[in-house]
Amino acid sequence: MPLEALVFDAYGTLFDVHSVIARCEARWPGHGAALSHLWRAKQLEYSWLRSLMGRYVDFETITADALRFACQSLDLACDAADTRTLMEAYRNLETFPEVTEVMSALQGRKRAILSNGSSDMLNAVVRSSGLDATLDAVLSVDALKIYKPDPRVYQLAVDALAVDRERIGFVSSNCWDACGAKSFGFRVFWINRAGNPVDALGAVPDQILTKLSDMLPLLS
Repeated sequence: MPLEALVFDAYGTLFDVHSVIARCEARWPGHGAALSHLWRAKQLEYSWLRSLMGRYVDFETITADALRFACQSLDLACDAADTRTLMEAYRNLETFPEVTEVMSALQGRKRAILSNGSSDMLNAVVRSSGLDATLDAVLSVDALKIYKPDPRVYQLAVDALAVDRERIGFVSSNCWDACGAKSFGFRVFWINRAGNPVDALGAVPDQILTKLSDMLPLLS
């Protein structure tokens, strides 16, 4: 069945969350990579735990909380100015090299972002990257106050784009997200840049690729 729309996860899929490493390294020499990876891991963990606890706060708050926890864990001093600087870096993340090519090649199909990111964070990074001109929608979980992979989040894309789920391709670099989207009923492309095994979650992505542009020949 031909796909009428492509829906992309944002962080780690279009935007390189570890492009903040240089900023972290400049502030805490020798700790940049470790801080970035722990920050990201805790950010995800907090989103899932808060969903389970029924204690939603937006992703910007979670991201700041995760940063402070990561710094404490690594015994790095992090004051309010450091937090502001690194949170601003999240609003200006770099895109992966093939993103512009892929978005241009998909012209003619509906294109959207569906992300756990807060609306303000997403809109800022989309404008910063220039992707705003290529997207039909930027969808945030703020509308529901629960995080992916809750099925209600994926329904946001169906409703916003007015396209049946079977005709939506979902693209994510996060396996848990790809599995959640597949369980919902999307056709799923997992961008597995690190060559990881598939998570045992009872749903397997339709295509496992190493970069976004590998998806293009599969859509013709």
